[in-house]
Amino acid sequence: MKRKKILGSHVKRLLSGVALHGRRHLTEVETDLLQTALLLDEAIDKLTSSFLAIHSAVGTRQDAINRLLAGEAPSAEDSARLSDMSGEIGQHVNSAITSMQFQDMTSQLIDRTLRRVAGLRDFLGTLSEHGAEIAPETDSEEIVERLGKVSMALAIQSLELRGMLRKSVEQRHLESGDIELF
Repeated sequence: MKRKKILGSHVKRLLSGVALHGRRHLTEVETDLLQTALLLDEAIDKLTSSFLAIHSAVGTRQDAINRLLAGEAPSAEDSARLSDMSGEIGQHVNSAITSMQFQDMTSQLIDRTLRRVAGLRDFLGTLSEHGAEIAPETDSEEIVERLGKVSMALAIQSLELRGMLRKSVEQRHLESGDIELF
């Protein structure tokens, strides 16, 4: 009876550990994917805003350009708008470039998510390998010994995976400089 209790205790601890490890990693994967979706939504909103601002800046100057093409003399206001056009559009383009930095952060999140999934797959593979070595006729003492080995192997894998994964994603700012148009 004592052997059955020891075996049951080892099996319970192993299954609880596997479930906890799997839930932790899947929760982190879910968090990373939600963060990626938020970054993409934010970046698309900013890019849309930047491109609409560029369109508006060009559209407002089009009337002055049309008058010039028709041979009319530009007003002082038209001259000022046309001379400011390049700088204003440059600012909007710089804003769009800055908004595209989401790619770096989403790449980091996706990379971390893939490493978590691969780590979980390896974790389950280790469990499967050690479990395959246990035959139905294996006695309790040998099962307890094998469960101890698999628990140790899984604990090491879990620590290695945790050490490999960064907890935060860092934004690296692009050096776009001032873009000059025209």
